[in-house]
Amino acid sequence: MKVGFNGSIVEASEAVISVYDHGFLYGLGLFETFRTYKGRPYLIERHMERLQLGCAELGIKFRMSIEEVEDWARRLLAENGLYDGYIRLTVSAGEDVLGLPSSDYERPNAFMLVKELPIVRDVDLFWGRELRMLRTKRNTPESSIRFKSLHYMNNILAKRELLGLSKREEKDESYIPPMPGAEGLMLSEAGWLTEGIVSNLFFVSDGVIRTPAIETGILPGVTRQKVLELAADAGYRTEEGLYTWESLVEGDEIWMTNSIQELVPITTLTDTSFQQIIISSGEAGEITRSLLALYRADTLS
Repeated sequence: MKVGFNGSIVEASEAVISVYDHGFLYGLGLFETFRTYKGRPYLIERHMERLQLGCAELGIKFRMSIEEVEDWARRLLAENGLYDGYIRLTVSAGEDVLGLPSSDYERPNAFMLVKELPIVRDVDLFWGRELRMLRTKRNTPESSIRFKSLHYMNNILAKRELLGLSKREEKDESYIPPMPGAEGLMLSEAGWLTEGIVSNLFFVSDGVIRTPAIETGILPGVTRQKVLELAADAGYRTEEGLYTWESLVEGDEIWMTNSIQELVPITTLTDTSFQQIIISSGEAGEITRSLLALYRADTLS
């Protein structure tokens, strides 16, 4: 398998960093995941803006341009026999002395990994997936907004809970394994809806498309923002706010978003007692399907 390392393409075994890299020692680094359509990274400008702004706030001098990243991605996909693919771009702070930093990081390490896109049939999407409320709470952001950072422990603990791998679920006789492709939902400490383990949340009620506000501590998702824009352009009313699990249960349609999976309809809600509620009669809703079509059309424009 070939990977990208600081702009070059090497065998995975050759892409190594020092044990003194602060990405390894302190989780100091950021990443972006995006995908290509007809060979071109979609919304790459927005992903790069978020990455560069985050690096600037952390004092990581990441200097690659959009054009350099696009070219790097094309070459890496080709080296791995792919035309389109899932791409992860990671920027690690770089090597420094043991201890917290006293200045900016001038020599960060950049990695790029690619893999095949998951095969998702529209007929499967039509029936939707499960969204399960978790006991794991969403932790507070690293700054005024959440970074897409290498410190991913909160998400990993949430995924372990979803899969029944934590000690609490092992001892819970009422635990029911999640459906294939299920996503977990975290609430804030105050009890507000936040986001999934790897996705942002949307739901429709009273004809309004609603999504948790950034102030709840969620990641300001690139796909989330694009969907809000597409919805507004199509004449839908949108709202960002503070919502409870009860407001979600009463919703008419629900979907999740991320850059790889696009819009994923949710038709089953499961609470922490493993009680299940069917949403929109067990089918992807009209607004969900409409926005998915608009999103896919935009990727090819």
